Formats: sequence, C-alpha cells, structure tokens
Amino acid sequence: MRTQIQNVVEAERKKVRRRTLEAVSVIVCGLICAVLLERGIDARRPAFNLQVEEEGLYLTGNTLKRASLAFNGLAADWYWMRSLQYVGNKLLKAGVGVQLDRLSKLNLNLLAPLLETTTTLDPEFQEPYEYAAVVLPAIDVQEAIRITRKGVAANPLEWRLYQHLGYIYWQQRDFKASGEAYGQGAALPGAPAWMQAMKARMAAEGGSRNLAREIYAHMYEQAGDPAVKDMARRRLLQLDSLDQIDLLRKVLFHHKAKAGRCAADWQEVGPALRALLVPVDITGAPLDPSGKPYVLVSTNCEIDLDSKSEIPRGN
Repeated sequence: MRTQIQNVVEAERKKVRRRTLEAVSVIVCGLICAVLLERGIDARRPAFNLQVEEEGLYLTGNTLKRASLAFNGLAADWYWMRSLQYVGNKLLKAGVGVQLDRLSKLNLNLLAPLLETTTTLDPEFQEPYEYAAVVLPAIDVQEAIRITRKGVAANPLEWRLYQHLGYIYWQQRDFKASGEAYGQGAALPGAPAWMQAMKARMAAEGGSRNLAREIYAHMYEQAGDPAVKDMARRRLLQLDSLDQIDLLRKVLFHHKAKAGRCAADWQEVGPALRALLVPVDITGAPLDPSGKPYVLVSTNCEIDLDSKSEIPRGN
C-alpha cells in the first residue's frame, strides 16, 4: 500500500516538473522570438542620420501580427514601450512645461502608427487606447477617434473606451457626440452611474468649468498610465487656479476702483485676501493650488503664474 502511495506521489512530482519545464520553455522561446523580432526590425532600418529626426515603421499592423505569429502579446508590449519612449524623448527635447495633452508642436508623426500597431497586435490592451484618447487628439484627432472606435469594436463591453471617446469629442467641443458616447458606455454592464449623468450634463453645461473638473477627476481615478494620471491631476490644479484667479482679479479691480491705480504689491490688498481666507506666503503673495506664489503684474492689475508652478498655462 505504501509503495502505491509513493508511486502516485512520484508520478505527481514528475507531472509538476514537466509542466514547469514546459512553462519555462514557452517563456524562453517567447523572449528569444522577441529579441529576434527586434533584431529583424533593426536590421531593416537605414543607418542613423543626424539630419533625419523621425525613423520609419517597417513592420506595422496586420503585417507585423502575421510575422510575430503566436507572440503578439510580447510584440504589443514592445511597441507600447516604444510608443512611450517616443513621446518621452520628444518631451525631454522640448524641456519642462509641456502638457501631455498639448503636444501638437512636437512633431509626433509616428505616434498614431505606433498605437495602431500596438492595438492590432493586442486589441484588448487598454492603455494604448487611453493614450490615443489623451495624447493623440492634439496631433491627429481623426486618428484618435478611429483608434478609440477600433477599441470599442474589439471590446464592446468595456465602458471605459466610451469614456475615452466622450473625452475626445468633449475636447473638440462636440458636446452632442460626447454625450452620446457617455450614454452608450453607461448602458454597459458595470458602468458607473456618473456615465449616465455625464450624458445629461453635456447637453446642459458642456463647456463649463465644473464639468471639466468632473471629467478630469474621473480620468484621474480611472487612468492606468501614470503620465495620464499626472496630466489629469495638473488639469484639476489648473481649474482650481482659474477659480482663484477670478477671485483675485475682483480684489485687484476693487482696489483700483478705490485707489485709482493698480496695487504695487500684494501687501496692499492683504486685508482683502485675509478676509477671503486666501492662503498666502510669508511675503503676503497668494499661493496657487500647487503651492507657488502668484505673480502680480502691477502695470495692468493682472496675475501670472510663477515660473516654477505646476499649473499648466493656456488651455
């Protein structure tokens, strides 16, 4: 009896070892294929030319999907990382102060093909669709819509893709199309109640600051990519800053009406700032939501952001 039990145990151990070896073999083969695939792509590239800033994509979309055979997931991951590196390198060259959703001046011609290839290799990969909705509209809004709709077709029960689509249309101020996208997503299983509410609010207050705040708050909560999450956080800071600046302008204009001139410094309007419970630094300058002091432009009673502020400038 004991011998039979030992035989069974030994047989199970052999099965476990065999399965482990099979799993390791698959992983190793996958890594080897990924390396060979990358070398094959690199071999097709011309020599680097300092005069040429953009590199071409030699295998894209369905062509690459056929070439990568059973390792589409690995190839998709590689192209996704390439997309992030591509944008990251452009941002490094541009320097600080460029917002992720306002990259139209960075000549990101390869971003759409990179995202297209990634989502063709793995249609269920969600982060590239999020990137397409947030980053791509400033470069090619039609491609952003097409890739996001491609994601909807491949993942018909994923309500977040409708959130991305609604965001793109909202950015284009097409509030009707945006509301329809949010409404379609709201009808899917698992969609949060705010998706349906967003549909109604688009019709009533599509261009309002309050709605923008809610859109970026939900984006911050749902974002899978850290860069997208940080972008949404900065946009929320910007919206709070716009509310603050509106209030500070009233203080400055009220002072000008009484004194007949603009305030020379923030201390002149210190009592009014304290009465409104506006946070200030040790010099009396009001602080923006990122904790940096606002700059008073005394020549025209205007307000500017500090050069070190996290608040994005412009729209």
